[in-house]
Amino acid sequence: MSAQSDINKKVFVPRGETMLVAVEVRRRRRTAGRRILQLSTRGGEYATYLCLSVTNRTPPQLLITKVKQFAGSAPFVTRSQWGVDQLRQVNGIDPNKDCPDFDLVFDNTVDQWLCSSSAEKCIFILILYQAYKTYSGGPTGPPVCLRKSCVPARGTEFINCQPKLTGEACTMNLVIYRVKAFFTRLKKRVLAKRPAPRSKGHFSGGIMSNVVQRVTVSVGERGQRLTRAEDQTLELMHKAQQFADTAHKLLSSLSDIKFMTQP
Repeated sequence: MSAQSDINKKVFVPRGETMLVAVEVRRRRRTAGRRILQLSTRGGEYATYLCLSVTNRTPPQLLITKVKQFAGSAPFVTRSQWGVDQLRQVNGIDPNKDCPDFDLVFDNTVDQWLCSSSAEKCIFILILYQAYKTYSGGPTGPPVCLRKSCVPARGTEFINCQPKLTGEACTMNLVIYRVKAFFTRLKKRVLAKRPAPRSKGHFSGGIMSNVVQRVTVSVGERGQRLTRAEDQTLELMHKAQQFADTAHKLLSSLSDIKFMTQP
């Protein structure tokens, strides 16, 4: 089961809500006047998901929920939740190219997020924009249900978002980004299964070790061949000496026989 299906089943279905999208995010922080993107590993302290859902009651209410899953803990924990009436601004950061970071400005807080990929961020903004058009009281949707009464809500501004995220071809672009996100996750899984690359020093040490080992084996094999050759030479010398002794004895015997047969 995917993370989105698991979150929807365990968090939103019991509360009478339908989850529209969920993306894994990390905090993005600014230090010393320059933007620092920080992504902790998922296997560390916890994983954070930013979810968009709509209530099943009438009139429907569009909600943005922050859900966390702590390491070693299966259940999902809801940390924060905002209604779309509290959302003042969606900042896509860069209107000219895909990027994984974006900001959400609420009435009382500003959240700076970084998705696991650019495609994940684009999917979230695409669905958020379409849901906002549907449930924001515009020409094609009913008014938003606030906490106590149904009144026209203040608008949400989408800035620094690429035209393909808020244009007419949103459905086609959503399909494209879903495919991109799928291949990005697949690539990460494949890379995660590969062994970690060796360091340069370790690699050099490994090469030298292999060279020394090969030289040692070569010298050992050569020494063994020389030893076998020396043994064979000694054996031949021993056989030659035996042959010479035997020949000498034979010649002596022949000489004795010849001397005895003379008149």
